[in-house]
This record gives sequence, structure tokens and C-alpha cells, in this order.
Amino acid sequence: MKAAMLTKSSFSGARLAIKAASRRAAAVRMGARAEVGLFYSTSTGNTEAAADWISQKFEGDISDPTDIGEIDVDDLTGYSGLIVGAPTWNTGADEGRSGTAWDEVIDEIKDLDLSGKKVAVFGCGDSSSYGDYFCDAIEEVYTAMKEAGAEMVGSVATDGYDFSESKSVIDGKFCGLPLDEDNESDMTEERVAAWCAQISGEGLA
Repeated sequence: MKAAMLTKSSFSGARLAIKAASRRAAAVRMGARAEVGLFYSTSTGNTEAAADWISQKFEGDISDPTDIGEIDVDDLTGYSGLIVGAPTWNTGADEGRSGTAWDEVIDEIKDLDLSGKKVAVFGCGDSSSYGDYFCDAIEEVYTAMKEAGAEMVGSVATDGYDFSESKSVIDGKFCGLPLDEDNESDMTEERVAAWCAQISGEGLA
């Protein structure tokens, strides 16, 4: 029994060490490669697809879209600005709303020093099936970045969205860009293009 437990423990330790090494290697590769860092995490692939659209439409220097779970969170401080995206999977939750790697790093992000950096948040949700919790995770990531001292940009008017409630509506606007690949995928490209132009005009470039 003890031998089996030791083997399992050794395996888990090795796996964690490999994951940490992979994150460090990713950080070295991405380092100072671009001014704006583009990060996301995804459950179904929709948020990754949205990140790809952003990488195409954003006219400034930007990193390749990268899963937030593949880097050390401290590396976020190495960019002059950030564009970050999360899905809303755990509908109705107060914490851990995305159901992705964001849930594991959100508290770490709050402890970063992002002062002087502009950050914009996007997210994916389902306004038809989960209209009472539409893109709630945007606000969770937004708040963490703001607590870290970032200057938040990229709020979006609720006009044109069909939903019931969202924690991401602050002072009458979404605190980031909501996208609905399940019901309104035909509007994604246009919404992303307009938002990218907006955040560039707000100084995120």
C-alpha cells in the first residue's frame, strides 16, 4: 500500500513539475514578443475561436492567442496591455464562473501589479439557454484585473443583445465584449472588428 501511494505521489509530483516547466518554456517563448498579450481559456472552443478573430482584427502588435493555463500568471506583467477572454460555464455562480483555467488563477491575478496597463475583457455565453447569466464570467475577470491596478477599457452597450440578466453589466454597459457563438455567430466578426477599433481608440495598442 505504501509503495503504491509513493508511486502515485511521485507520479503526481513529476506531472506538476513537467507542467511548471512547460509554463516556464512558454513564458520564455512569448516574453517580449508583442506589446499586447492575448489570453483566453475555453471549454467548447468558442472562446478560442473568438480570440482568433481578435488576433486577426486587432491592428496593433499582439501575441498569438494563448490559453491562460499555459503560462505563469506573473508573465502577464511583461506586456504593455492585455486582451483576455473567458467563457461562462458555471452559470449562476458567484466565483469560478468560467469552468476553465481562469478559475484556478483568478486570485493570483488580483495579487499582480498591473498598474499603468490597459486591459480589455471579452467572453462567450449563450443568451438563449442561459439568458439569466449571460457572459457573467467577463465581470469576474474584469474585477480581478481591476483589483490588480489595471485601467479597464472596452465596455460595450447592451443594445443589440437579447438577454435577461448579466453580472457583467456595470452602469448600464457590459464591462467587456460579449459574444454568442451558439445563437449569433453571424455577428461575431462584426462585433470583434468594432470592438478592436474601439479599444485601440481607448489607448490599448
